[in-house]
Parts: sequence; C-alpha cells; structure tokens
Amino acid sequence: MHDISTLTVGLGTRAYDISVGRGLIARADDLIGAFLNDRHVVVISDSNVAPVHLPALMTACARVGRRCDTIEVPAGESSKSMPVLAKLLEDILAFGVDRGVVLVALGGGVIGDLVGFAAASLLRGVDFIQVPTTLLAQVDSSVGGKTGVNAAAGKNLIGAFHQPRAVLADLASLDTLADRELRAGYAEVVKYGLLGDAAFFEWLEAHGGSVLARDDASLRHAVTVSCEAKARIVEADERESGKRALLNLGHTFAHALEAVCGYDGRLLHGEAVGTGMALAYDLATEMQICSGQDRGRVHAHIAASGLVTRLGDSPAAHADTAGLIDIMRRDKKVRDGRMRFVLPRAIGDSYVSDEVQEDVLAAVLEAGR
Repeated sequence: MHDISTLTVGLGTRAYDISVGRGLIARADDLIGAFLNDRHVVVISDSNVAPVHLPALMTACARVGRRCDTIEVPAGESSKSMPVLAKLLEDILAFGVDRGVVLVALGGGVIGDLVGFAAASLLRGVDFIQVPTTLLAQVDSSVGGKTGVNAAAGKNLIGAFHQPRAVLADLASLDTLADRELRAGYAEVVKYGLLGDAAFFEWLEAHGGSVLARDDASLRHAVTVSCEAKARIVEADERESGKRALLNLGHTFAHALEAVCGYDGRLLHGEAVGTGMALAYDLATEMQICSGQDRGRVHAHIAASGLVTRLGDSPAAHADTAGLIDIMRRDKKVRDGRMRFVLPRAIGDSYVSDEVQEDVLAAVLEAGR
C-alpha cells in the first residue's frame, strides 16, 4: 500500500511496525489482521472517540476476529487512574477472556497508557494494539511500551513497560481532533527537533503553521519523522536506562504543572510539555549551558504554536514555587534523591543532568511569573 509509511521498532522477537497513513482504521483487518485473526478482540475507547471512530474499527475487526467486544471509559486524564483501571480489568474479565485475547486501544494518550497497562496486568500479560487518534499519541505515547496510570503523588508513577504488537496512526483521525488537542500534540513534535534534530526544528519553524493547519503532507512528514526518532531511541534504550531519558525534555516541569492542576482538564499534557520545554531552556540559559539566542528561537516557536512559555500564563500559575519543586523531587526520574532534568546545550543537542541547584531552579520558576 503505497500511501502508507511503515516504520519498524526493532526489538528482536518483540519488534513491531508503526503504520502511518490515511484511512487505516477502516483497513485494520488488512493491516493488523495477523494479530486479530480468529481471536477474541476487545476494543477500548473513550466517550469522545468512540462515537466517531469505533464503528469503522469494529466493522474491520469483525471481518477477522472470532469475537469482538467493546468497552467505553470516560474521556479525560481522570480516567488514567487506579479505580478506572480496576473497573476496566473487571469488565474485560467479565467477557470470559483467556490469554489469547487481544486488546485494542482506540484513542489518545490516556487510552493508550490505560489499555497498555491493563494488557500488561491482565492474566499476567496479553497482546495489545495501539490505534492512536491524537497527534500526541501518534508521535509519542503509542510508541515505546510505556504504560501506566497516575497516582496522587504524581503522574505516571504506577505502570509497566509492555510493548504493543502494532501501531496504526491514521492521519484521518486528526481531521476531527480539536485545535487545542492538535496544538498540545505539536509540542511533542517540537521536542524531537529540540532533543536531537536541529534540521527538523528548522523545518518546523518553516512549516509548523502548515502542520497545525492540518496540511496532509506536512502532517505526514511531522508524524513520520517523530515516530522514526522515537523508534530509534526505544531500540537503543527500551527501559530508559540511558538515551531514552532524553525523551523527557520538558517533562520534569510538565509533570509538576499537571499535578498541581489535578489532572482536571485545565492543562493538557502537551500544553504542559510546551511550557516545560520553554522552562528547560530558561534553566539551561540561566546555568550558562545554552545560548540566549537558542532560547529565544525556542520560546518564539512555542508561542507561535499557540502554547504558553511562561509559568505565569499557565493554568498552574497559582502553584507556589516550593510546592512545584517538592513535586519534582518525587518524579520517577529522581535517582538517589537527586532531581534529573533534560537540559539543552543547543537546539538539537540535549543531555541529562542531576546537577541543577534548587536555588537556581527556584529563581527560574519565579522569573516566569
């Protein structure tokens, strides 16, 4: 199928393909039929996505699956929780499934993370497939096998590594995505340019407006380049013991901002990442690691994308600096009591540091108010 770009995440016996193109959901029986054929398929979606995309996917699954069931969970970050996970597992078990079942995550990052963790936990591990319907999920969360839910203490603190069997990134699903969700996902696209591909960031400076305007060729390029970058990093460091940590650029800040907003929808993950990346450049510039010129370019592009660069303009502006830092101390990236940040040396060149002084961090947070 010449209209589909296929990338492979090379993990030996657990390798899988990422398919990028238009109209893939309706062709799921052709593209992932090998994983659905004569199996019990359970498709999990949310209350926003299901009415739009579930009928086409179920029609395709019914052509090859032995039995096809669906479960719908409430839309929003609040579903990425232990109570919703527990109910989801009980609902799946109520279908009388065995280890031959395959779960299909149809939705954004919340659904992918939730269903992936359910697949890792159910019967001590079953197959699952990612069908991401948001830009953020297509370029980031659906690839790499990180699954999990949030805890009261912070974001993504409960979970498991569990790789999908396939990823279907249907660009047509972005046609109905809210502009706010598209902008939030775009932050993760920008991340790939900043952490290791200066040429891609330059392309985004020139073509980011076309991506956000949903130009098909621009979207396809942005998604494909992002997935390729994520795939190569995951291949090199599946469980985040080294290079994969670079994917957390902006995320130490972002997770703290999300936590103080209570995952109530005021601040989307990608929006927090956009602010977090700007703050990472602020911090690196303050530490004299990165040039003010690069900081200026990054701030300008994030702002031009409709995202917030200053803490004072964020829904998390009410949070006190000491409280934000306390949340950062509980981040899952902390090692031996030391906070770890991904810091830029320049656009396209980032590294992991545990040498950030709290007084400097506090000053950067205060300066953005």
